[in-house]
Amino acid sequence: MILPVSRKIKLKSNTDILWDLISSPENLNLVHPFCKSNKVIKWDNNSHSDSLLYYNNRTYIREFFEWEEGKGYKLYIGEEGKKKSKVIWEIIKNKNNSILKISVYPYIFNDKAVIPYLFYYVLFIKPGLSKYLDNVLKGIDWYLTNEIPVKKNQFGTHKWFSE
Repeated sequence: MILPVSRKIKLKSNTDILWDLISSPENLNLVHPFCKSNKVIKWDNNSHSDSLLYYNNRTYIREFFEWEEGKGYKLYIGEEGKKKSKVIWEIIKNKNNSILKISVYPYIFNDKAVIPYLFYYVLFIKPGLSKYLDNVLKGIDWYLTNEIPVKKNQFGTHKWFSE
């Protein structure tokens, strides 16, 4: 059993500008408050992958497996050689604005029986991932509004990814 954690934000930016940002190589360096560095592994028309080094010095690899121009993408993220979580980034057009929704299907504790999994999900997974995703979305909004990269832990620290 894997339950997703989804968060979204309404942005004053149009969908083209938002897509240009989230589909550009190494974009997390601009928008991610827990990212020490985001480096391309491969970034071309047929394949996208990069590394994400968090401030806690843990490195995750993002491997994109579905890319829908102007609409979003799907990827797997996790430490190299270990289990990965599925992540979906979706752009939703909304009149003059856009909505960005990020959904994470975390692998953690997915091997537990239903009752223990639900316990971990409610008390640990959902609150932690919700805070994380809210900070990433705030970083995207910040960058689109100010055109200034976010600072380390700009919207608060996170016990999983900050120092």
